[in-house]
Amino acid sequence: MRLVHVAWAFIFCGTAAAAQTTSCNLQDWKGIAGVSATAGRDSVEVSWPGEQSQQNRARFALRNGQPIVAELAARKPGGAWIVLGKDLTPDFQVTTGRRRISTTELDILKKLHADTPEAENEYKWNVFWDAPLEIPGHDSHLVGPGRTPDEVKRATVSYSSSSCRVKSDGDRVSVDFNGLTLGLFSGDLEFTAYKGSNLLRQEALAKTDAPDVAYIYKAGLKGFSVGPDTKLEWRDDAQEWQEYEFGGDVNEQPVDLQARNRLEILDAGAGSLAIFPPPHKFFFARENEVNLGYVYYRKDSDSAFSLGVMQPEHGEGYAPRGVSDEVWDHRVRVARSQIYNYALYNAPPGTVQRMAVYYYLSAAGSHQTQQQVMAYTHNDAYKPVPGFKTVTGHFHLEFNEMIRDRGTSDFMPTWVPVFRGLGINIVYLADFHDDSDFGDPGPKRFYEQKLYFEGARKMSDKNFLVIAAEEVNSYLGGHWYLMLPKPVYFSHAVPRPGDQTFEENDPTYGHVYHLGSVEDIENFVNREQGILWTAHPRTKSSAMYPDVYKDKDFFLSDRFIGASWESLPVDLSQERLCEDRCFGVNDEMSNWAPKPKFMLAEGDTYMKVPSDETYPLLAINYLKLDKVPVCNESWAPVVEGIRAGNFFGTTGEILFHNWEIEGSGAKSVYTASIEYTFPLEFAELVWSDGAKVDRQIIRLTDTEPFGTKTFRIPFDARGKKWIRFDVWDSAGNGAWLQPVVPKQ
Repeated sequence: MRLVHVAWAFIFCGTAAAAQTTSCNLQDWKGIAGVSATAGRDSVEVSWPGEQSQQNRARFALRNGQPIVAELAARKPGGAWIVLGKDLTPDFQVTTGRRRISTTELDILKKLHADTPEAENEYKWNVFWDAPLEIPGHDSHLVGPGRTPDEVKRATVSYSSSSCRVKSDGDRVSVDFNGLTLGLFSGDLEFTAYKGSNLLRQEALAKTDAPDVAYIYKAGLKGFSVGPDTKLEWRDDAQEWQEYEFGGDVNEQPVDLQARNRLEILDAGAGSLAIFPPPHKFFFARENEVNLGYVYYRKDSDSAFSLGVMQPEHGEGYAPRGVSDEVWDHRVRVARSQIYNYALYNAPPGTVQRMAVYYYLSAAGSHQTQQQVMAYTHNDAYKPVPGFKTVTGHFHLEFNEMIRDRGTSDFMPTWVPVFRGLGINIVYLADFHDDSDFGDPGPKRFYEQKLYFEGARKMSDKNFLVIAAEEVNSYLGGHWYLMLPKPVYFSHAVPRPGDQTFEENDPTYGHVYHLGSVEDIENFVNREQGILWTAHPRTKSSAMYPDVYKDKDFFLSDRFIGASWESLPVDLSQERLCEDRCFGVNDEMSNWAPKPKFMLAEGDTYMKVPSDETYPLLAINYLKLDKVPVCNESWAPVVEGIRAGNFFGTTGEILFHNWEIEGSGAKSVYTASIEYTFPLEFAELVWSDGAKVDRQIIRLTDTEPFGTKTFRIPFDARGKKWIRFDVWDSAGNGAWLQPVVPKQ
């Protein structure tokens, strides 16, 4: 049954004795069963059913051009309303800097004679080595003169709202206010409630026409009242509960909390209000997952405080470790360099950036609320799916150096419990990248490889496999990854004429290879049945790759599987994570090659400790696999499963259970079954005839949280070279299948 909704009116009060009355624009509002809306003299109230039969209520007002959250409340079935906050002001702050292309990308463009203004403008948005807020900056990564303080601007939101708009989209309702100004940005304020969920999303929908803008934001509510029993709660890095009762002095700046799971909870007596950012879309790529503090409080006076989410203005390196001074000093240098890798979000001119914060309204106490919120990310872990094993990699953990530094591989590195706690079954490492002696032609490198292989075997377990893989920088161009089905000794140093052969029998290590050319790599990979792929395509040291070698035999081979997926860059105007660089590269690669290429989700980060916030900065793969190979077995099922594309990538909130294409030609049907947590946003079927990429979008805004869904999408396979499928939810989380060739 659809409810009849009353026209909503606002009273705009000015200095004149007579008030000016304006009606809220209801043109885009359609009734939603179970969701009610009522209009008061100076407010709009939305009530919607939440989880476990909880009822939620939010009342908004417009006072002298200022949008106000007049009340947030929740109640259990048959219970009284519990007020979680009242008379709150939506708060945003933004810090902007100037986006520059890094010397790494520019040097590659120059080397390839592609350093045109157009190319530089394109690649600056894919930059990884940038830190726009570091003054004067790290000279080795900057193009042009050092940064100056005037490049950095900070601003707080202001409003001059004169209208609102109410709209429905499936099973969700949004209330928009115009007149938002936030430094270089301007646009609207939007609140969205989701039927069947306790979530309420607050967003600044704002754009700038300024060039070269990189930014971070803070978002929240101010005006919470300090009462005798007011208490803010969160779990710390050790997962111990902490609290603050606002008994300290007033704060001048937001206090960022290194809260576990990026979550803080306001105790409201019988109920509670949780505050958190989008699980993955809020985060831009760094070289580590050090918890910088992503939620904040600010005591504004003795009687009021603010709560919200934030990105701090500076990154941090991981804590140095090591027995010897040499290793300790090396890790200090690496940790310091990571400060200069803090690229912020992209804001290309004219794009509408969505700066979001989530509130979770709860009629329960803080600890139960924490459990309910964490269900949306499976407790920040990757849920087991029958018939699949979880795979991720590209981690520079300097494992070999740790073994040599300690003189033994009989220890437990800090990264092992991180991966196991995330629910990872298979992790492939990336030593010999900027550690160990990757340029040695054999004797030293082979000894280090021996330790690497031994250590990987010892870290493995019955349902946990560590693969000793490598990110290689030699011969092909850019950075590329190599995974073999077993440990193999090889070097890839630049050969001296007449000084090495392709293979030999070493008296200590047995059969070894010396790779000295592209041809050697092709021969080696085919003999050893390995796979290759482009690491971080079109960014970092792979700028212009795989484009440059798209016509080469090694790329066209089916042992070159494609490229890695990493959420870089982050542009909050895009509906998909890594929309252009990752999925755009995947589509183009599949058009270039005889068979489709794949995108393998990776991390590309360094040291890990259990206190890190690894989950939000990671996407992984679910590989069709009955069991995890034990350490002394061949990894061929892993390698060949990836080579065949029998996996899907995901941020973790959406999980595929099965998929296939039924039929052929004009009577083809793409089928897929999923489970999900956040309300869904859309799914898409994407295809190409080998030149042009097209897609069919399936809107999913009528879904409630924590569900399952089966898709059956008819399509005409005739003339289609490949086809793929992906699904995205309302918080920007996603899962994607690999492209396949449909039957004509």
